[in-house]
Formats: sequence, structure tokens, C-alpha cells
Amino acid sequence: MDGRVRVVIGKVEPCVEEGGPVRRCPGEEVRVSADVFSDGHDAVRAELLYRPVAQEEWIAVPMDSIGNDRWEGTFRVEARGEVVFTVRAWVDRLETLLRDLRKKDPGQVGEVDCRILAEEVREISLRASGGDSRALEKAAAELEASGSFQEADGILGRPEILRCSWCYPDPHLVRLFPESRSVTVERRKMRFSSWYEFFPRSACLPFSREGTLREARLRLGEIARMGFDVVYLPPIHPIGASGRKGRNNTLVAKPGDPGSPWAIGSALGGHDAVDPGLGTLDDLREFRTEAESLGMEVALDLAFQCSPDHPYIHEHPEWFRWRPDGSIQFAENPPKKYEDIVPFNFETPGWKALWEELLRIVLFWVGEGFRVFRVDNPHTKPFAFWKWLIEEVKRRDPDVLFLAEAFTRPKVMKKLARIGFCQSYTYFTWRNTREELEKYMRELTESDMAEYFQPNFWPNTPDILPEFLQFGGRPAFLIRMVLAATLSSCWGLYGPPFELLVGEALNGREEYLDSEKFEIKTWDWDQRGNLREMIARMNRIRSQNPALQETRNIRFLECDNDNIIAFLKSTGDNTLLVVVSLDPFRTQSCNVRLPLPELGMTTTQPFMLHDLLGEEKVIWHGEWNSLGLDPQELPARIFSIRKHLRREHDFDYFL
Repeated sequence: MDGRVRVVIGKVEPCVEEGGPVRRCPGEEVRVSADVFSDGHDAVRAELLYRPVAQEEWIAVPMDSIGNDRWEGTFRVEARGEVVFTVRAWVDRLETLLRDLRKKDPGQVGEVDCRILAEEVREISLRASGGDSRALEKAAAELEASGSFQEADGILGRPEILRCSWCYPDPHLVRLFPESRSVTVERRKMRFSSWYEFFPRSACLPFSREGTLREARLRLGEIARMGFDVVYLPPIHPIGASGRKGRNNTLVAKPGDPGSPWAIGSALGGHDAVDPGLGTLDDLREFRTEAESLGMEVALDLAFQCSPDHPYIHEHPEWFRWRPDGSIQFAENPPKKYEDIVPFNFETPGWKALWEELLRIVLFWVGEGFRVFRVDNPHTKPFAFWKWLIEEVKRRDPDVLFLAEAFTRPKVMKKLARIGFCQSYTYFTWRNTREELEKYMRELTESDMAEYFQPNFWPNTPDILPEFLQFGGRPAFLIRMVLAATLSSCWGLYGPPFELLVGEALNGREEYLDSEKFEIKTWDWDQRGNLREMIARMNRIRSQNPALQETRNIRFLECDNDNIIAFLKSTGDNTLLVVVSLDPFRTQSCNVRLPLPELGMTTTQPFMLHDLLGEEKVIWHGEWNSLGLDPQELPARIFSIRKHLRREHDFDYFL
């Protein structure tokens, strides 16, 4: 330790708990702040240092004081990979001298003061090199010859001198924050994506009555037309027969009942096989190729569990728990039982072999060209396992993305995100009131979660049919669609039931009646009143408006009706006003306040709003304006704000 170092650096942010990385995509900024101060009243300087991990030299960015000894600086990440950053600071003697001299009356500053300044500049020149050293030496000589502080101040105010005073601090006075923080730069799909889930085994009318991958390919064109860029398939592996569940999760399957796709494994193969009822591995390859030709990726389901018939049961009995009567322990989440599923025992003495085998499974599918995985129940497997597996996979292919399907406790969800899951399911599914939504969004966007947790909002899943959709009819589906697709930059839906407004549930449960998890469905894709066109319009609005391609850029607005939520999404010149009724039954009206000066608009000039969802155009005046939302017509508006109005030939028209 050098006792001459007087500056203090603390509370460097962003700081992800347990040393986890901040997450960004290429082109995004990292805003770094820190407490920087010293004893006494001396001036201090602070720099943000960053570099790609493969690069040895730091890139320095001056930090600015934002008050109360807090300093801030930003850098932009341009390429995928890992970036590290830290902060350094020092007491700046030259700046201290200048600042103190500026506080004096001009007559109090004499020749000696100018000589002191010259000596300090000459000290800096000795640490500099080349042209910088010569420029500083020249400035020192001019300072010695200067006759007034005004002249000296002008010399030291030259841009090249200011730059050099930053670049060559006295190394004995510099403190480097000892901890480097990391940034993981993922590809853009981490931040912006639209997911569509469907079971390929269900009939694909009107194209075919067969539910195979070959026929399911015929749905891809329509899914792409609706604007989705990820097609997610539930497990496509062979399904076990032992303990197979029947319709509506009954304990006894009848002949012809296909069983749950999450009961993986039979004599026909395990996690690296395709269910023959769906087709072959070649059929899956062709499905992926067709999706990619339409601009979509295929996400596979990673469900690390087995049916009692999985080959692992006989090949590696040590990977499972066995009961005293010799039977295998099936999965339970009391009071729920899953007699058709056997969990892995991650506490087995053979854990290393188990980990390696599960990594092999993932790498097998990566080798087949799949780069997106939805991970089933990751919270029921060890955190250390996921951290290791994700790092191993991404070391081989950094394009691979993992979505955590973890509807579990908040701290567990955060932990999964910190250790490598780049997207996460959320509690959005159960947040319905304005207070609930605003509070949850502030947690996601204003707390430290914003640095590492990318939410993916789903209004429904095969496991969850929320009460709001059960009883709210078509308006409820539109409300949840707009909220999911505008609040978060990533959203998804379990397609056919959502498109077709399916709201029938098991009595008193948030589960689908006649769930597709346990039977093959024949969907009437062209059913009257379906939401395909509205879904397509919603995704088109998202693709055309950068403001909806981020999550953190949200600002909630004052609104005098708690049954309506209003917020702004802004990115660059693209600003959208989203207003959504939370009542699927009754017309709701409100007054909404737009912060016009903050939007670069005057409070005295009219402006136009163009509803991108319903195509309506309205003119508003001033900050407060009224709006009505009829759920039977359209319970939401997504307004593009046209800021400027000009007058020509006594007619108003908008730019």
C-alpha cells in the first residue's frame, strides 16, 4: 500500500450479486457510476476503464461528477463476448491549484502562483511522451512567462493541455478499484424476440389431419406471417408408457392416449431421439430449415427428467432415487404427483457422469443447428450444474440462448438469471391490476434486476390458463396480448388456445380443460373470431417501432382511473403512448397526462396521435387529455406521437 494514495472509490455500479455479469447486446451502453472522494477539499478525477477480456490494454473514459461525490461514465459494447470494467481515480493537484486560484481576486494571483502552475505542468510532461510531452513543456514555459492569472488560465484551458492533464496522472496517487466487473454481450435475440408455442402432434387442419413434424411444417408460414421469430416445440422425444397419464391428467391412460411429452423416454430412445409418431430426425431437420428460411428459429425444450421407461433407468440406476420396496421414486410437488415422470438424483455419487451426459444431450442438439432452448423447471436442478452447463455450451457456441421456465420464488428466479439464463419467465401471468403491473415493472426495470434479468412475458402456457382469460372473453385476450407485447421486449404465447380464445378450465383451477398436454387436439385454425390478424398487427407494430424492442425504457404516466394503465416507451426519436383498459367488461374513461416539455413539445400547440392498433387518429391539446376505451371494440391504444403540426393554406396537417 502506498500511503500517498488519498482517493477513495466505492459503490461501483452496476454490480450484480455474487459477481454475476451484466447483460447487454451489441450497440447497447453500460452506464457505470461510483462514489469517488478524498479527504480535504482537493479536486479528484475518475476514469472508467473497460476492455474485452481478450484484450490487455484498458480503454479509458473520463467520468463526470453528478453531485454528492458520485461520478458517472458510459461505454458502448460493440461485439458479442465478455467485457470487463473497473474504475480508477486520483487527487488532481493541477486542477486543485486552478480551482483555488479562480476563487481569488485577480489582484491576489501573482508571478509565484504562475510558477507553481508551471512546475506542476512540467511534472506532468515528465510522465508524458512524444508530442504530449513537448506540448506540456511549452505550456510550462509560457506559464512562467505569463504576467497574469487570466493569461495562465487561458494556457491551461487549451484542449490539448486539458487532455494531457487527464492522461498522465501521477501513478503514486492513483487508486484502482480492486474488483473488475464483467459484461456478457449476447446476440440481439436475447433482448427482442416473439415466441410461438405449439404441439406438432396435434392435427394441422386445414392442411392435414396428421400430427407429425412433416405436416406441422405447413403451419410455419402462418406463424411467420403473424410476426413470430421463435417457434417453440414442447419435447419431441419418445414418450414412456409406464404411469402414462390419460386425458385431463387422469391416472389411467386409455388406448390411444398419447401421454405427456414431458414424460421422456422409452425403448425407442431418450433425450437425443425423436418420437417416431412425430417423424424422424431428418423430419426435424427439415422443420428447422423451413423455419429458418422464414426468418424464425426453432426452440427446443430441455426437460431433464425421465419416464420410468427411459433407457437411463436400466443403464444408470445410480442416477435416480429408489424406495425401500425397490420401486423408483417418481416426481412429486405435494399435493401434486407425477407418476409418469422420474427426476434425476443430482446428489448421486455419480453426479459427474450425469452432468457430462446432460451436457452431451445439449451439445447434440446444438450440433443439429438448434441455438435456442426453453428449459423446463430449471429451479429443481442445482444452480452449480446450470452454471457449469451453460458456460460449457456457450464456450463452444456463444450464440446459444437459454430461457428459464421457472415460475418459482423470486430469489431463485434471480439466481438462475445471474448464473447464465439470458431470458426468464415471470410473474406477469398473474399481475392484473394497475398497481401490480406498475410495481412489478419498476422492479424489473429500476432495480439491479434490469442489469441481468431479461423478462419474457407469456399471457398463457400449456400449464397455466389464468382466471383473467377464463372469464374475460375476447377483450381479456386482447388486453393481455397488448400488455405482454408492449411492457416487455420479449413475449410469447401458447398459440392455438390463445388465437382461438380458449378459456375453458378445470373447475377451480388455472389449468386447461381437455389439456393438449394429455391428448391430441384438432384445432379449427380458421375458427370465426380468431385473433390471428390482431396478433400479426401487434408483432408488426413491435418490429416497426424500436421503442418496443427494449424493456427498461418505460415511463408510467399519471392517469385518473385505476382501471386504465398508461405508459410511454421511447427510443431515440421513436415515442409511443400505450393506454390499456384493465377491465374486459365495461367501458372505461380517463384523463392522461403527457409530460410534453420532456418530449420536446410545447404545451400550447396541438399534436396528433396515430393509433397503430386501431388506425384511429386524434388531435390532443396540452398535457391533460381524455380517452375512452370500450372493451367490445378495442380495449387498448398504441399511439405514435406526431410531435409537430404546421399550418399551410389555413389547413393543419401533420409531418
